[in-house]
Amino acid sequence: MSPLIVDPRPVAALVLADGTVFRGRSIGAAGETLGEVVFNTAITGYQEILTDPSYAGQIVTLTYPHIGNTGVNDEDEEASRLFAAGLIVRDVPQRASNFRMQRDLPTYLREHGIVGIADIDTRKLTRILREKGAQAGCIVAAAEGAALPDAAIVAARARARGYPGMAGQDLAKVVTTAAPYAWSEGSWRLARPDGTPGHDTPEQSRFHVVAYDFGVKRNILRLMADRGCRLTVVPAQTPAAEVLKLKPDGIFLSNGPGDPEPCTYAIEATRGFIAKRVPTFGICLGHQIMGLAVGGRTLKMKFGHHGANHPVLDVETKRVYITSQNHGFAVDEKSLPANVKVTHVSLFDGSLQGFALTDAPAFCFQGHPEASPGPHDIQELFDRFIAAMEAR
Repeated sequence: MSPLIVDPRPVAALVLADGTVFRGRSIGAAGETLGEVVFNTAITGYQEILTDPSYAGQIVTLTYPHIGNTGVNDEDEEASRLFAAGLIVRDVPQRASNFRMQRDLPTYLREHGIVGIADIDTRKLTRILREKGAQAGCIVAAAEGAALPDAAIVAARARARGYPGMAGQDLAKVVTTAAPYAWSEGSWRLARPDGTPGHDTPEQSRFHVVAYDFGVKRNILRLMADRGCRLTVVPAQTPAAEVLKLKPDGIFLSNGPGDPEPCTYAIEATRGFIAKRVPTFGICLGHQIMGLAVGGRTLKMKFGHHGANHPVLDVETKRVYITSQNHGFAVDEKSLPANVKVTHVSLFDGSLQGFALTDAPAFCFQGHPEASPGPHDIQELFDRFIAAMEAR
């Protein structure tokens, strides 16, 4: 007779605002979490996704079925802590293995107090989000050995239905750094000049870049350090006049979470840099802020772009790039003024992915060129930023 196999993990449930309930097993901390449920189609990079500040306020569903195979390590984190509100996956393998692994995914989630759920039908969940759009959800995870009563499900449904949504939320000033800091760390190498693995530290810096932290990812800073930039990272609400006192060669507007429209402080600062003709480069939320700064509009997308396999067309060269994406808002191309030149568009839905100004050294991109989806597709945007500073 076959032995009875009992899953020892605590029970958990995901409850959507539309009333749909998914029951599964807890893979993180006990308790509950509330946020906008989105889906991400990336096969790898779950640790980078969890530590990406752009996911603040969002519960991430990973559509690839097996998540956690390679564990986690301290060197691949994109920020100092986990920002995703929660994690939803189909299956977490019982054993993880990688030569750089320091601990497994469930341990990592528990250490950081992140609620997660596995063993649910993520295909069904993704279809719901595609058809109805991203919606609020609440994950409730029982403590070890405890039950999950119906009352907990009812309460979770009420919390999900009361969630205000991402529109109108200024999260950039929530996730930003409290004080300016310098950055000089370069990319991670398996073997540095001394033969040891770790992050490079470039010896020379040709340019001084001031980077606005709206939720900046570390690999963005690393790629600029690789290219000879000395970086000063400043809080989201830093006035343009204060930044200009630092005599920067260029300004970087980072990625970040939430709705760009309430970020009036960043929009005003960006207008100041454009007027002074300081080379300015924006990514993700930075792209949207630049769009608003030049007089455009932004809109909330139905379910956004979240994944590492999104084709984007370079309008001028007709080259197609495979890009990493993470955004729920987009710049309305039709709202942009005449001094804007569209540079990139999505081949999934035709939405705007990049533009440049014809009368100032300012340009931006909606996707994440630092996320290595190709693995080096679209990183040339960093070289373009360097060229703009050289020209100045």
